[in-house]
Amino acid sequence: MASQGLSKASNLFPSLFDDFFKPWKEWGLDFNGGRSFAALTIPAVNVSEDKDSYNVSLAAPGLKKSDFKIDVDGSVLTISAEREEKKEEKGEKFSRQEYNYSSFSRGFNLPDSVNMDKIDAHYEDGVLKLKLPKKEEAKKKETSLHIDVK
Repeated sequence: MASQGLSKASNLFPSLFDDFFKPWKEWGLDFNGGRSFAALTIPAVNVSEDKDSYNVSLAAPGLKKSDFKIDVDGSVLTISAEREEKKEEKGEKFSRQEYNYSSFSRGFNLPDSVNMDKIDAHYEDGVLKLKLPKKEEAKKKETSLHIDVK
């Protein structure tokens, strides 16, 4: 019997604390696009290649075009973004103001076959897409090769 009473009491405390902190937890989830503001994320990247270009897709929902910075230094392509958000909530007996600063930076070594002057970037529906066209001489080269196992 005593263990049943203890079990009920221990189940009561998490619920009590969850209910007490619920407004802050929900506020934190809404604050960073559905994620906990304590979670750090690096956007997922997909890289593909076709005959004419390399294609990079970076999932970064909730950002604006102006948040991105895309640079090429030598043969390194760097994609970065910074965003600062402020949120304030006031009530009769309280005032709360929080700040959220998030940033990321991803670097990619580019092959010599990329035509650096023609790199194109578009941001739509939470996905940044870069098209890195190949130089004409790279398009003509046959890149497939079969190797026999000995």
